[in-house]
Amino acid sequence: MPRMNLEGASAVVTGGASGIGEAAARQLAEAGARVVVADMNEDRGSAVASEIGGIFAKTDVSSEEDGLAAVAAASEMGPLRALVNSAGIGMAGRTIDRNNEPFDLGIYTKVIEVNLIGSFNMLRLAASAMAKTEPVDADGSRGAVVNMASAAAFDGQIGQAAYSSSKGGVVGMTLPIARDLSAVGIRVNTIAPGLIDTPIYGEGEQSEQFKAHLGQSVLFPKRLGSGEELAFMVMECITNPYMNGETIRVDGGIRMPPK
Repeated sequence: MPRMNLEGASAVVTGGASGIGEAAARQLAEAGARVVVADMNEDRGSAVASEIGGIFAKTDVSSEEDGLAAVAAASEMGPLRALVNSAGIGMAGRTIDRNNEPFDLGIYTKVIEVNLIGSFNMLRLAASAMAKTEPVDADGSRGAVVNMASAAAFDGQIGQAAYSSSKGGVVGMTLPIARDLSAVGIRVNTIAPGLIDTPIYGEGEQSEQFKAHLGQSVLFPKRLGSGEELAFMVMECITNPYMNGETIRVDGGIRMPPK
């Protein structure tokens, strides 16, 4: 069975304005897909979309209305074959602080809302559109979803309770959803990145020094990963017809210490 052909198909990439999402959007476009860059950052998202011949959709992934609009925009450009769930936020804080005060429940709720509920929201809406398309091969394949978890789902550090919970939830939903969607020929996989060089670390000399220091804890190669390297695995999960129901760490072999 050949790789899934994305020529003339459409794709939605959440968080597509920067980092891993942007790299995935660019590689999907190179493979022939028309891409909807779904992000909150209008300036950057519009720039990326115009560079790759796609369109931008301002999208709060936890909103049903925004999600439907992004999926509809993709479906107008061609049959929807791929969703990359790359939008996410991280807000660190200990369960109780130095004064023994409890972590802000509102912050915890917000991280879960964007990272976990947002991923499920986009997945269910995209899967509904994919299910209504014609199969592309003899297996009855209609599309593929790639979720973004994190190494923090397995070895979350001090202060990562909210983030690790959200990403652990993404890992936990992967297999049951892959089982659900097998009936309509949609595959679902999750990638768990390690330390990736994205805008989250800021810019400038201090930032570069900090990233170099972080890179020393990676097994090999001793550096942060790039968005492009993660996108290689995104493309593998989308185009390899036998990749299904799996969570794959892409992290240079790192196992995160407590802090």
